[in-house]
Amino acid sequence: MAPMFLKQTIELAGPADAHAIALLSREFVEHRLGWRFTPHRILQLIRTADVNVAVARAAGPLRGFGIMEYEDDEAHLLLLCVAPEFQRKGIGTELIRWLEATALTAGIGCIRLEARANNAAARAFYRRLGYREIKNVPAMYAPHEDGVRIAKDLWLEPPR
Repeated sequence: MAPMFLKQTIELAGPADAHAIALLSREFVEHRLGWRFTPHRILQLIRTADVNVAVARAAGPLRGFGIMEYEDDEAHLLLLCVAPEFQRKGIGTELIRWLEATALTAGIGCIRLEARANNAAARAFYRRLGYREIKNVPAMYAPHEDGVRIAKDLWLEPPR
C-alpha cells in the first residue's frame, strides 16, 4: 500500500522550536546515547549561519526536523527525525528534498551523514533517495554500536 502523504510546510526553525526539536532528538534519535542535542545546542544551531534547521509542521506538534551543516564543498546532515506517528507519510522525504535543494542553491553537491548500522529502516530510506553507503565504522555510536557513513553526490543524482 502506498504511503498516505500529509500536507505540511517545510521551513526554517525558529528559536521557539528548539525545545521540541531537542525532545524529538533525545527520544527518537539519541536514545541510549546520552543527550548531545539539548535545547541549548539546538538553539545555537538555529542561530549558526552555516547550519539549516528545517522543520515539518502543520497544525499541532512538529512532525519532524532536519539539521544540516554546510562546509566548503559538502554538507553534513547531522540529524533527521520524523515523529513516529507521522512516519511513512512522505515527511522525511520532503525534509531531505528541501535540504538537498538548499545545498544545491549554496553550490554544494555532496551530502554526507551517518546512521546506526542496525537501523535498517533508515538505511533503506536513504538508499531509496539515492544515497550510497560508503564505510562501516565500528563503535561509532557506543562501545558496542556500529555505524555506517552514507553520502550522495547531488550533481550526479539531483533531487527529484
